[in-house]
Amino acid sequence: GHVPCGLICHPDQEHVLYPLGCTVVIQKVDSKKQTFLHGHTNNVSCVVVSRDGVYVASGQVTFMGFKADIILWNYQRRESLARLSLHKGRVEGLAFSVNSLHLVSLGGQDDGSVVVWHVGKREAVCGSPASARVAGNATVVVSSSCRDEVFVTAGNTTIRVWELDLPNRKIRPTECQTGHLKRVITCIKMADDDSHFYVGTSSGDVLKVNTNNRVMTDYGPQKKKFSAGVTALLLLKTGDLIVGTGGGIVALCKDSNYKIMKKIQVQGAVTSLTSRDQGHQFFVGTNECQIYQITYPAFKEELITACHKEAVHDIVFPLESSDLFATCSKNDIRVWYTPEHRELLRIVVPENVTCHAIEITSDGSNIISAWDDRKIRAFMADNGELLYEINHAHSLGVTAIAATSDCKRIISGGGEGQVRIWEIGEKTQKLGEVLKEHKSAVSCIKMKKDDRECVTASLDGSCIIWDIVRFVRKQMFLANTLFKCVCYHPEEYQLITAGTDRRIGYWEVFDGSAVREVEGSASGSINGMDITSDGARFVTGGDDHLVKLWDYAEGAVTHVGVGHSGNITRLRICPGNKYIVSVSADGAILIWQYPG
Repeated sequence: GHVPCGLICHPDQEHVLYPLGCTVVIQKVDSKKQTFLHGHTNNVSCVVVSRDGVYVASGQVTFMGFKADIILWNYQRRESLARLSLHKGRVEGLAFSVNSLHLVSLGGQDDGSVVVWHVGKREAVCGSPASARVAGNATVVVSSSCRDEVFVTAGNTTIRVWELDLPNRKIRPTECQTGHLKRVITCIKMADDDSHFYVGTSSGDVLKVNTNNRVMTDYGPQKKKFSAGVTALLLLKTGDLIVGTGGGIVALCKDSNYKIMKKIQVQGAVTSLTSRDQGHQFFVGTNECQIYQITYPAFKEELITACHKEAVHDIVFPLESSDLFATCSKNDIRVWYTPEHRELLRIVVPENVTCHAIEITSDGSNIISAWDDRKIRAFMADNGELLYEINHAHSLGVTAIAATSDCKRIISGGGEGQVRIWEIGEKTQKLGEVLKEHKSAVSCIKMKKDDRECVTASLDGSCIIWDIVRFVRKQMFLANTLFKCVCYHPEEYQLITAGTDRRIGYWEVFDGSAVREVEGSASGSINGMDITSDGARFVTGGDDHLVKLWDYAEGAVTHVGVGHSGNITRLRICPGNKYIVSVSADGAILIWQYPG
């Protein structure tokens, strides 16, 4: 949702496209079925579709001084046709010419150039610095609606109309005159007859510029500007404008005087507006990961897609059910319906707090959650109502949580390293015991099936098996690592651990001896792990962005899933081995088909 104009309705009216990390998602509007364009090595910064719908182009960001690729895709076959690389650091904007002869690309702040590419030959025609030295950076580009050789770039106090001289391989700019107005341009829209174009500004007004004589003809609203700036524009066939703002307002404005006729409020700043079916319906994308469908002229909004807007910290399935799962993030917990990939329930805690871990009780009635404001909160699983909260559960925030299968006790771990056992009654919650051994935050707690033992992993490099009937330590494993996750083998004679040393350790539960150690990742720590109910396979994920499926007995990787663009924080195999669900620090939830 953070990519400007990233949500695009394809000309076939059936699909929408949007970037998600390093992939471009093509989603069917009705059935929500998704296909993916994989190929970028870093986050996608811009996406554009040609007017006839044949081509898709996407640009990416990269590290300072390296070249940022543009990939040209064939939409029908969903495959890449060419990699175009000239820009350094970042591709800021892309635009296809009206007949898809040329592709215009705009480099980012460290590049500052505009390049015209020949689509058929897949090569650069010519390039030039995007803005004059006295002006700021150009950030948006749009092509003419009628002529292949004209396009417009705009940005910080600069609006330029360019003409391509193909025989001499040159592009020639003309500055547009805006009189005394100095504006930072955020979005741009060309009229269908090419006579004029509109630009939205961060000051909250819209300028109308004549394409032929390059002069601003009028601007508005002059008195009451849009708060938080204009961030997206859409032109209707009637000549009226739909304006999206940084304050989350979508407004329908009269072309002549920019008077607001209708407006609605959406969640988050509007980053994209795209129309479908001659403008009877349009989609709104916001930077809080929400996609709305708005009907026109009724002007009613309907939320069609939503996800977390911050890092996702945990994912959990209910016992014996793969149709639902819950995830947690900053300020909220969400419950999802797996077959249709849609949100069923959102539990929002309005204070500025982060949920570190969640657990669904074995009867499926409650969701227990661990928060960084030192509270344990329990919610009803069906309606999200708060059942109880335990205040001051841990002095440095609650970092891990588990519940016994009879739902009468909760085991919690804190940032200070204590493990606490809580007795949960019908109306009361009291502290049963405090186990002090760990010197640093507890990262993971797993229960044994008989509720008599649990294992806790900590960032101090120790894993401890506790007897939670007599409240004593039974075994302790030490390693030169920060343990991030631990799993009991289903037969409970061994357990596996992983952490920042990138190794997966197998340990004997009986005497705490190390059985073996395998290299789990070539780069970056392992943050999440889960094992199948028969113990034959397990999955790991971490800072290398890969989901790996392992054979437990062999200790070897059998399958690798590539798709995340952020660090994987946790992952789970669903009961019945149908899916693997992984969540990451960039707010993504990926559902994988379990192989075989």
